[in-house]
Amino acid sequence: MEDLGFIVLVGVIAVIVVIAVSCIQIVPQAHSYVIERLGAYQETWSVGLHFKVPFLDRIARRVNLKEQVADFEPQPVITRDNVTMQIDTIIFYQITDAKLYAYGVENPIVAIKNLTATTLRNIVGDLELDETLTSRETINARMRAELDVATDPWGIKVNRVELKNIIPPRDIQEAMEKQMRAEREKREQILRAEGEKKSAVLIAEGKKEAAILNAEADNRAAVLKADAEKQKKILEAEGEAAAILKVQQATADGIKAIKDAGADQAVLTIKSLEAFAAAADGQATKIIIPSEIQGIAGTVQALAEVVK
Repeated sequence: MEDLGFIVLVGVIAVIVVIAVSCIQIVPQAHSYVIERLGAYQETWSVGLHFKVPFLDRIARRVNLKEQVADFEPQPVITRDNVTMQIDTIIFYQITDAKLYAYGVENPIVAIKNLTATTLRNIVGDLELDETLTSRETINARMRAELDVATDPWGIKVNRVELKNIIPPRDIQEAMEKQMRAEREKREQILRAEGEKKSAVLIAEGKKEAAILNAEADNRAAVLKADAEKQKKILEAEGEAAAILKVQQATADGIKAIKDAGADQAVLTIKSLEAFAAAADGQATKIIIPSEIQGIAGTVQALAEVVK
């Protein structure tokens, strides 16, 4: 009997230990536990060590507080100009209140999916096809704002919404491809025309600059030639002047020598006339003789006739 009582005691102690250990809970980082007591909400456990009352408390829901991603399949959407297209979205959300998340809606992810589809239809229904294709950022911002307000009572915060793919009908895609091809060909022709225009302008500018340079070279050559002719004439004039000066100097020296030798006025006059005659042999075409010398010359000629 004593052995049986010991075994029962050990079993009871083991059960108590197991129950006590099971009542010890550690909540990891970025998680929350929703605790119910007798089926009613009791409290929310945050990160750390916690104890629950055995047989009364239970963990109703373990909530992940990290940012999560929900990728929804394409949804058919009709634009304002009656074009049906397929659009799939990605939602980045985060649970901010574990209690609201546990008791706010039965299936939060399904609710967000349906809400995303209806919100997307409402937004795209007010846009035309071209606006839908070029207004992704606007659609993303409007969807995020509306979903964030709608999911706030569920303890969910929508951080970001992205349109993953926008798939228009096949005929629209073909028309868009043709339009894009035409635009590319148009840009190619424009670029080619601009290149040819720039080339022609550069060629014309090159010819213009070459003509200007040639004209400047011709002008410089003419100026140099004129300077050379001018210098030549100056040198010739200086040479002639120097020659005349030398002749006159020699004549003056001769007259001086004759005078020093005691020659009379008649001899001096004759030597002066000879000097003028020598000057006349040069390039001069006209010689002006003073009247005094002309009178002396006439007197000399009269005396010569008397002597004969």
